[in-house]
Amino acid sequence: MMKEVGFVDIQVSRPLDPFGGARGEKNARRFEVYGYTFMARKPG
Repeated sequence: MMKEVGFVDIQVSRPLDPFGGARGEKNARRFEVYGYTFMARKPG
């Protein structure tokens, strides 16, 4: 999707644990919920 709107040099992080220590951590583990960061640039 990012390429389709003109971004280049797209980088995606390794999976992150955004729920560590939170009340919903158990459910996040059960459903394998992870967060990712994205970095890209749009030329021009």
